This record gives sequence, C-alpha cells and structure tokens, in this order.
Amino acid sequence: MIVVDKKKYKMAINEVSKEVHVQLHGLIREEDVEGYLIDLNDTINKVSRNAYTFVLDATHQTPVPSKVVPQLEQTIQFYSNLGFRDMLVVQPSSKIAQVQIRNILERIEFKGTFIEKVSHSISR
Repeated sequence: MIVVDKKKYKMAINEVSKEVHVQLHGLIREEDVEGYLIDLNDTINKVSRNAYTFVLDATHQTPVPSKVVPQLEQTIQFYSNLGFRDMLVVQPSSKIAQVQIRNILERIEFKGTFIEKVSHSISR
C-alpha cells in the first residue's frame, strides 16, 4: 500500500511482508526535508516498528557531492535508530553512489543488510 507518492520519494507499507519501504529518487533538497520528515513520521507511526523491517530503497539514489556525505551519513544513522526490527538498504544502481553508501554503512557500523535489489518494490 503506497502511503506517500511524491516526485523525490515514495513510502509504502507492506503488511503481508511486514515492511516499510522508503524509495528515494535523486537528492532531497534542503527545502524539501521538513515535508519528507513529516511524511516519514506519519508513515512509520502507522506500524509497530519492532515487528516491521525498514527498507531503504536507494536504487535511484544519485552520487552526492563530498560536502554532502556527512549529512547522508547522519540520515542513514537516523534511519538505523528508528527502532525497527531490521533494516535493509538496497544498493544504488550508480556505482559511485554504491561506494558512498557502502562506506557510510561501514563507518556507522550498520547492523542491517546491504542488498542488491528489493524483492518487491514500490509500484505506482
């Protein structure tokens, strides 16, 4: 069930597989962050986090400038601390973005799983 469908991101709850999916498209601009966080909180508050897996689908994530990497790292750390049973990060299709995300996951000692593709993605 798609909960949020915006140009830069989508959020969905899959009650069968007990997953909350967040799919990003490119970069979220600073002026869009507040709306994104409101949508994220609304979405994750619809489920019992300790029974659900958080799936961050970064397939369409673009490489970020080096000066933005610290903010991306903080964001992924934030996701890791939301209290979900497990967390999956789907690797970006961009090789550069893959390396950026993989390096961040190593630095934050990510306890979830970095996967190649999601078994069921968000559809329109």
